[in-house]
Amino acid sequence: MDNKRFEIIKEIKEKGLEKLFAVAIRALEEIPLSKEEIVYLLTLEEGEERRLLFKLANAFRHDYMGDMVFIKGVIEFSNYCRKNCAYCGIRASNKVHRYRMSPDEIISVAINMAKLGVDTIILQSGEDPYYDLETLEHIVSTIRSTTYVPVSLSIGELPKPAYLKLKHAGASKVLLKHETINKKIFEAVHPDDDYDERIDLLDYIVSLGYVGGSGNIIGLPGQVIEDIADDILFMKRIGVKMIGLGPFVPAEGTPLQKFPHGDPELTLNTYAAIRLTMPRVFMPATTALGTIDEKKQFEAFNAGCNVIMCNFTPEKYRKDYMIYTGKAKVEFFQTAKRLKEMGFKLSVKILRELEKHEKEVMDRC
Repeated sequence: MDNKRFEIIKEIKEKGLEKLFAVAIRALEEIPLSKEEIVYLLTLEEGEERRLLFKLANAFRHDYMGDMVFIKGVIEFSNYCRKNCAYCGIRASNKVHRYRMSPDEIISVAINMAKLGVDTIILQSGEDPYYDLETLEHIVSTIRSTTYVPVSLSIGELPKPAYLKLKHAGASKVLLKHETINKKIFEAVHPDDDYDERIDLLDYIVSLGYVGGSGNIIGLPGQVIEDIADDILFMKRIGVKMIGLGPFVPAEGTPLQKFPHGDPELTLNTYAAIRLTMPRVFMPATTALGTIDEKKQFEAFNAGCNVIMCNFTPEKYRKDYMIYTGKAKVEFFQTAKRLKEMGFKLSVKILRELEKHEKEVMDRC
């Protein structure tokens, strides 16, 4: 059995960091951390204690999930949305250039992604009713039967029966972020959504056997540290297997455009706290963090993260999928190369495609 956790816990004990040591032992024994313990982890500032928290989270990631970084591919196939979430740049009332990809376009991009070895094909959009259930079933079933790569949905709220039908069509993962478990803040930033229905829907998605995912936004107006601890406890309670969280990034044209972005350091602390609380989850180093600070996005892999999402949206559409201003471009080959140089494991297929790409680049020089 891998024992990196034991090595780091021993180091924590030798340093005399009693509070971190107590939390580490509870995490080691898989005893649920209390809200107070999670708040303590979230509030650690730069120094030896925080350095060892990250080492511990990294050790938990290694021991439970290995050193593989999973590269997922995202197709942002529509920026139409019927909702008016206060933080989102593609909200219904924002004046942005709208686009929709045809089913054939989506399927073609997905097939090309699969050839590169991506772990999952993520279909992402605003909440766009233009794509009816029959169309979504066709897209999902064609991608799944053609590529054999898992298909993930990140398209907002759907009626419950649709999730069962899309599962039968071949979708195996669903990401539906709760954004914040603080009901007052949720209702302030989600004028068109029902808080209780969102929570119920997340429970339902997990109950269907999907690899269910949720996530929160760090730094929403009015949020306090205790809210983030509650987010973590909520995600543990409902049993999600993917957690996509990132800092708030303001978007032009929204009610929150003048608010400051979320704290990247607190975001890193949150990744580490989640890894100790839910050691078996898949957790991306998110694009939102990279938008604020690209270096921090890759630091996240040393604070418990083990997933990154690369963008495969065709260039002619990508500039219009600005859910927040200045959205970072996370390119496949550049990302794979950087992760390889950091010493992380990548799939054999991705390594083969990276080697092939680098050879082509050298041949052109």
